[in-house]
Amino acid sequence: MIKMYTDASTKNNPGPSGVGIVISNENRYNQLSFPLEGNLSNHEAEFEALLKGLTYLIEHQLNHETLMMYTDSKLLASAIKKNYVKKDIFKSYLLLIQEKLSYFPLFFIQWIPESHNKGADHLAKQALQKVISKK
Repeated sequence: MIKMYTDASTKNNPGPSGVGIVISNENRYNQLSFPLEGNLSNHEAEFEALLKGLTYLIEHQLNHETLMMYTDSKLLASAIKKNYVKKDIFKSYLLLIQEKLSYFPLFFIQWIPESHNKGADHLAKQALQKVISKK
């Protein structure tokens, strides 16, 4: 089983954003940090974090195991579980995520409190600082 923790950090809201991802299984431990382009809301950045993580797993052929995704975004966890978002702005994100998830044999998503997502949070803040320092 692969475990993936994702988080986003946004300055102002909307504003510059970064995402952090921690991926682990019995053979690996990856920490990823991605600055994002443009001004995003925190919710948009949370969707971007999951997309970046799924893309990484597929590109590195790590999509043949059960995937357990963890997020501290209740909106994101609910959207994936229910396969539904109310606001139009999130519908394209959900479609892209559904497409990526089709590459996995089995997947689950679980909301966790921020205090249990410190690794991804720290990486997201590092990515945000990279964005801010470029301006």
